[in-house]
Amino acid sequence: MAFMEKPPAGKVLLDDTVPLTAQIEASQSLHSHTEYIIRVQRGISAENSWQIVRRYSDFDLLNNSLQISTLSLPLPPKKLIGNMEREFIAERQKGLQAYLDVITSHHILSNCELVKKFLDPNSYSVNYTEIALQHVSMFFRSEPKWEVVEPLKDIGWRIRKKYFLMKIKNQPKERLMLSWADLGPDKYLSDKDLQYAVKLLSSCSHPYIYKITFATANESSALVIRPFSEKGTLKDLIYKAKPKDPFLKKYCNPKKIQGLELQQIKTYGRQILEVLKFLHEKGFPYGHLHAANVMLDGDTCKLLDLENSLLGLPSFYRSYFSQFRKINTLESIDVHCFGHLLYEMTYGRPPDTIPVDSFPPAPSVFVVSVLESILTCEAMKNGMPTVSRLLQMPLFSDVLLTSSEKPQFKVPTKLKEALKTSKECIEKRLTEEQKLIHQHRRLTRAQSHHGSEEEKKKRKILARKKSKRSAYESGEEHSAKYSNSNNSAGSGASSPLTSPSSPTPPSTAGIKFTASDLLPIPFNTLS
Repeated sequence: MAFMEKPPAGKVLLDDTVPLTAQIEASQSLHSHTEYIIRVQRGISAENSWQIVRRYSDFDLLNNSLQISTLSLPLPPKKLIGNMEREFIAERQKGLQAYLDVITSHHILSNCELVKKFLDPNSYSVNYTEIALQHVSMFFRSEPKWEVVEPLKDIGWRIRKKYFLMKIKNQPKERLMLSWADLGPDKYLSDKDLQYAVKLLSSCSHPYIYKITFATANESSALVIRPFSEKGTLKDLIYKAKPKDPFLKKYCNPKKIQGLELQQIKTYGRQILEVLKFLHEKGFPYGHLHAANVMLDGDTCKLLDLENSLLGLPSFYRSYFSQFRKINTLESIDVHCFGHLLYEMTYGRPPDTIPVDSFPPAPSVFVVSVLESILTCEAMKNGMPTVSRLLQMPLFSDVLLTSSEKPQFKVPTKLKEALKTSKECIEKRLTEEQKLIHQHRRLTRAQSHHGSEEEKKKRKILARKKSKRSAYESGEEHSAKYSNSNNSAGSGASSPLTSPSSPTPPSTAGIKFTASDLLPIPFNTLS
């Protein structure tokens, strides 16, 4: 097969899920406009930073593009007259900083291509849709039975993964979805093992795994074809969204926030846990569970994107679980991601923060019990429960599964070993990243504590005490010197003049002196 013959070899080393932060360092006024100098940093290392220069019109253009999300973003308003005044520029800079803080802290916005290109144009200058089309065109040269109906523009969150609606020429009514993706930073399989593993996916049969029609890969990217579902994903159901709409439009700001019925939560949750247990037992790494990766087929949930971990793509929730050192295996990642999904099913929206301090009222106390075992601060410190443990909890243990389909997924022993090694490498990279984040957090806390007002007051008090003690000790030393000098002068004056018969001065042995006795003697008394 002549699929993707010319693309450059190798995986993409850049992890797109590492958060970007942006700080406006200065502004400079030119003849007709003001430029803002922004320091952008990827992750925790200050060395991994760069400067960009942006005008207000650049912010305005970005904001217009983000309106598809229907979020109310705090961009300062335009001003035509007086916009070069120093006070106005300073105030606008504060407003633009607040705007940057919002878009870089919003989980979906911060990962979208629009924001990435605004903050890091050098890393995101490529048109990935055009690249994907080139690859797909090459594929169709050797597989002419398929043809593209239309691009599914921005329906996913990944920048380097593109989707197309397809059909089979002799079955024009049947719709399929093609996805193309670059290889990611966690690709550790050899090219040969990767190609074999990806092709093997189409042989996987499980009642809760969405069927793959065709899959292939080369040394730089992969292409997967599966049936297109008009009903969409579990996330589409929760957010009442249209499957073909862009990701930002569907999920950033839902019109109505409403969770699922209790029976749906129980059934869907049980089905998802069953397929995770199956994959874990097969030694097949996943790590990519979220509501948009679960397809709905009637009343059945079916897992999507099994290829992601093979291709080395980073997880949707990586920026969350990389903060917690106890979530350091793909199994524990799946459980943590299941907590996010269960929260969305229950409340109709993602949690505001992770860890979750308290949970709103839920349809059942058993739901909250599961959420507490995964998303609370205590759970993050102690570690995630296993999938088997979750299946035994009251929320899922009484759910009856009606599917009669027998799971089948034969993974050869040699490939199992390669998958095991790849899994260990993925976990090692995560552990090293978590260690650096932990060290950075400790250093930041120490610096913050050192710079706090209370700590400054403590240091001032200690400094005054030390100063007083030094002055006191200096006085004692000064007094001792004068005392010794006086004694030396007395003995030195009488020695040459004193006859052998002169009386010996009285001894001071046994006499105790107090500090007051050692005060310096006034100079006018030394006559």
